[in-house]
Amino acid sequence: MKPFTPLLKISFAILVAIGIGACSKRGGDAATPERVDYFTCTMHPSVHSKTPGKCPICGMDLVPVLKKISNEPTDQQSPAAGIKSNTSSAAVGDQGSAGSTPAENEARNKPNLFSVPIERQQQIGVTYATVQRRPVQFSIRSVGTLEANRASIFEYVARVDGYVHDLKVASPGERVTKGEPLLTLYSPDLHSSEQELVNLLNERDRAGATPAAVDQLIQSAEERLRLWNVGDQEIASLEKSRRPSNNLVLRSPFDGLVEDVPIKQGASVKAGEELVSVVDLLSLWLWAQFYEDEASFLKVGQALDISIAAFPDRKFQGQIGAIDPRLDSMTRTTRVRIDLDNPQDELRPGMYADVELRVAAGQGLTVPVDAVLPTGSRGLVFVDKGDGKLEPRFVELGRELTEIEDPNQARYYQIKGGLKEGERIVSSANFLIDAESQIQGALRNFEEPDRQPISR
Repeated sequence: MKPFTPLLKISFAILVAIGIGACSKRGGDAATPERVDYFTCTMHPSVHSKTPGKCPICGMDLVPVLKKISNEPTDQQSPAAGIKSNTSSAAVGDQGSAGSTPAENEARNKPNLFSVPIERQQQIGVTYATVQRRPVQFSIRSVGTLEANRASIFEYVARVDGYVHDLKVASPGERVTKGEPLLTLYSPDLHSSEQELVNLLNERDRAGATPAAVDQLIQSAEERLRLWNVGDQEIASLEKSRRPSNNLVLRSPFDGLVEDVPIKQGASVKAGEELVSVVDLLSLWLWAQFYEDEASFLKVGQALDISIAAFPDRKFQGQIGAIDPRLDSMTRTTRVRIDLDNPQDELRPGMYADVELRVAAGQGLTVPVDAVLPTGSRGLVFVDKGDGKLEPRFVELGRELTEIEDPNQARYYQIKGGLKEGERIVSSANFLIDAESQIQGALRNFEEPDRQPISR
């Protein structure tokens, strides 16, 4: 092989210099300082820096984000390899000019399309879901405590001064039947009232006829005895025997359980003191609390499912009996009274219970929960436009739903605005897609307050 001649050596050197200069010029055009808008982190796009360096969050090297100029083609290569951007030709970050109309500013501030090649999507594990219309069914849950029905509690209060002569029941929990004696109270005041009734009865008998005035006085005397807790059975016995008594017998008004006995045998009692209380547990109340945003779904008469820890394998049924119109200013909840039948007398006041109200709110658009990135007041989804192109879109979210019949308990968001039925959206790897969209500037002009960049 012949050695290079001086002429060939000179020609070769000139070609190498031209090639190096061309490459250097091309690279300089792509990364000159005046072309760099800011530096960001591929994993934390909220980080913005005017100088290169490390990410303050993860320590990765910051990459440059280039400015867009009007004479560049729209499909400019982005800092992330293999990602093409379809952002506006105006410089990223411009918030509108003084001469722009409101319509132009609104159009400029809308999210832009960006591209993630199919191969890249497969690498980062992107999957898709379809916006579907389905029955909007969800459950409202709460907890509460069982209480006795206030209408089924009878408290005997002393209406005359006296002494406990014979106490028939001694402790709470004793079962009593209707008409069964609970206690006998000795009271001299009772004797005078019964004697008054006896005198009126004797006067009516002596007169032979039944004057209307005497009958009215007899009825008044009987009513006075009833107000002193003298039962019809004792009044009938008195009218038959005509013998006044100093003893007042108090009887159970219904079948039930003794709830409280605050007195003792032989104790002195004054008018107004509680003597004994009886409760009927065939029906109970369950007080539960619901949040204010759930109050609109509550209506009197609605049926609820009730679970009680003492009976883990059983479900009980109740219905809303009353809704407290007041709202607790601290907990932002309202109290709801749930009526619960207890025919087997197996439930007890004080038991804890879990409450579930199933609400059917008609049909609505839904998307999987994993498809939505929370951004504050709204959610962010990425709509598939085909050929690797994605559109970031803010949507208005409704209530989070759970597929009740699904054994996996799949969760969905109700969509109130921003999507149409049948549209295809990203359902996984959303955070990586979000990072790509911010690097490409697709959302930069549309950042919400809780997505402001971190400056260095």
